[in-house]
Amino acid sequence: MNKLIRFWFTFEQSLALPPSLKLGCGITGYSYEDALTLLKQKVFKGNEEVNIKECIENINLTHLDSNHILPNILPPNFRGIWYPLGYN
Repeated sequence: MNKLIRFWFTFEQSLALPPSLKLGCGITGYSYEDALTLLKQKVFKGNEEVNIKECIENINLTHLDSNHILPNILPPNFRGIWYPLGYN
């Protein structure tokens, strides 16, 4: 059985970046490549170049913003996008 891994992506700031991604994006996948595929397919719809600034593997949720991010996440123990809402 493959183990799921939580990833936290941040992006280079640009006018093309949707406002919902300014704080970052949380994805759970089987690998970095799997998470990146979900990011490209579901968030960027395969149409835009993804300019990743940083990716943190096995992100500790307590390190994320408790006022804006944590109250607005889906359960991060399932494969998919758990922050921001609306992309899964």
